[in-house]
Amino acid sequence: MIKIATWNVNSIKVRLPHVLDWLERQRPDILALQEIKIPNDRFPKAKIEAAGYNVIYSGQKTYNGVALISKKTPKDIITDLPKMNDPQRRVLVATIDNFRVLNLYVPNGEAVGADKYFYKLEWLEKLLLFVKQQLKNHSKFIVLGDFNIAPEDRDVYDPSLWEGRILVSEPEREALKKLLKLGFHDAFRLFDQPEKNFSFWDYRLNAFRRNMGLRLDLILISNALVKHCKRCIIDKIPRGLERPSDHTPVIIYLEDAL
Repeated sequence: MIKIATWNVNSIKVRLPHVLDWLERQRPDILALQEIKIPNDRFPKAKIEAAGYNVIYSGQKTYNGVALISKKTPKDIITDLPKMNDPQRRVLVATIDNFRVLNLYVPNGEAVGADKYFYKLEWLEKLLLFVKQQLKNHSKFIVLGDFNIAPEDRDVYDPSLWEGRILVSEPEREALKKLLKLGFHDAFRLFDQPEKNFSFWDYRLNAFRRNMGLRLDLILISNALVKHCKRCIIDKIPRGLERPSDHTPVIIYLEDAL
């Protein structure tokens, strides 16, 4: 099986031991990281490579940042959305083996109506145009990462509490629906899943133990990959470690013969 995963690590400096341990245990073919929160010249490239992987990254100090870790060498790398003059490091796309892989850290948006909210919606519009263009040349396309959008009410621990708020507002969800309509499927929803299965839990209010979570970390696969996708799971084990990220990995399993 080909194993591809996404994980918002909320600082690669703090979570590097967790990442290295997870790579050793899981041996994914591709792991997309978000919120690495480190400039390029300080990224722990040597330690990732010593674990038997290639790695590319687009980072910045303190905030944001994305990385792709893979067994095969990444090619045709892009680090910016076209026509989006944005210093924030949120995008990393590469061809890895037979796949075009787009790793995203979608803006949070802060609050509905805030300046950052409208920045998020504009960013998503530019993303849609970019993905549409990329699909013309790449049928085996995977878009994954921290979307900062809970797709449906069942992806939120208490929909009534969250109604109309950031991460679940209708314009955000509509932007995600438009992306899916280009020819993608939410891999997690291709399979029967347990209820209240989330990928993010706030550090506050003992949220993880109380399962007060949201499913914000998604793996979208193009039409050509749907029949080859055999499983999609959320690995909650890393969230229970000491000093964890507030997110946990999501993994898809694809047939070898692609």
